[in-house]
Amino acid sequence: MGAPEADEAEPSLFAEPIGRINEAVQSGRIDEAAELAGLTTAQASATLGPEHPEVQWLRELSAYIAYLAGDMLGSFQLSLDLARLRHRRNDARAAYGDVQSAAAAWRAVRDPHQGLRLGRDLIDVWTELTAEAGPAADDIEQLESARTRMGRLAARAEASPAPGPATDTGR
Repeated sequence: MGAPEADEAEPSLFAEPIGRINEAVQSGRIDEAAELAGLTTAQASATLGPEHPEVQWLRELSAYIAYLAGDMLGSFQLSLDLARLRHRRNDARAAYGDVQSAAAAWRAVRDPHQGLRLGRDLIDVWTELTAEAGPAADDIEQLESARTRMGRLAARAEASPAPGPATDTGR
């Protein structure tokens, strides 16, 4: 993973922990990377504010690491939350990238009941993005593919009992 875009005159306050996170990912120590990313994101959010670009980048990195760790629900939630934030900030390109990340995690969820719940949220945000000019509106086929998957999930959910209180994270 690259580093967040930073002002050339002012290096990131979090360059050292970001380096350790990247090193852990590259070495396959995903659980360690996830823990470091969570701590660094919390510290950066407290220091810079939750909507600061570097915090957004760290949340994006955390979503990626959650995906690598098999935490599809965590990856999905982080990515979709970022998509909403970036959509509110009129960053259509970044919002669509986050929707694509959320969709990748969603596709990896095997429980059809959970897939339906997550899919509704995903499609709501995705549909909002297509209402405005930008990459989501230019790539409507992907949204239609997600809607088609929702139909398949609904059929699978009808054929299987609803899960108990525990949820499938995709692991």
